[in-house]
Amino acid sequence: MVTTLTDDVWWVDLQGTNAFLVDDGALTLVDAGMPWHSSRLARAISQVGSVGDIERVLVTHFDIDHVGGLGRLGGLDATVYVGAGDAPYLRGDERPPWSNRKGVLQRALDLTRSTPDLPVEAVEDGETVGSFTAYHTPGHTPGHTAFVSEELSVGLLGDLVVESDGRYELPPWYLNYDGDRARESLVDFADRAGDFAVACQGHGTPFVDRGSERVADAARRAGESGSGTDATGTRA
Repeated sequence: MVTTLTDDVWWVDLQGTNAFLVDDGALTLVDAGMPWHSSRLARAISQVGSVGDIERVLVTHFDIDHVGGLGRLGGLDATVYVGAGDAPYLRGDERPPWSNRKGVLQRALDLTRSTPDLPVEAVEDGETVGSFTAYHTPGHTPGHTAFVSEELSVGLLGDLVVESDGRYELPPWYLNYDGDRARESLVDFADRAGDFAVACQGHGTPFVDRGSERVADAARRAGESGSGTDATGTRA
């Protein structure tokens, strides 16, 4: 259930989606799985510390498989940091738009979520949270954000990419708010983020070496192929 990636980074495999624990001097939970993953997530956290030890939560984006467990994780008392574009949805101040196919899906799935009774802080591009720098990477969602700790040489990528057959790809077009912008964000992130070894994405097996190189390879291929998919969503 919990795999040690480095002395300071742990992978929590929630069967279909990932969460991570990172200790940069403050124990940090990264994403929280589906609502029904909360018990599994709490048991996983107990192998590293306790839910009460968590000092902050980094949320890469507002999708139910990344935020669903937050409202049901008993004993959690920490500030949640999320990209500014997704913060109103996580707080419950706004609902995702009907005008986008993914917004409709988010609205439907959000009926299963309990809004967390936790402080939610919106982070802007370039802001720091502890050792982590936030990189605004919209496209998958309006406020999708990746976080990089140069100190720990780890990138927390959310659904900026997915792992497939040992390499990174863009998520399928139908899972993005804006596929072209998701591609542009991947290329921009690869250009700006600098080097990191450990790469932790939301789906698939994370990597413990050459993380930024793997992201750069995906960005190069995405840039060469346009949106990365044809009109039917099949990988080009």
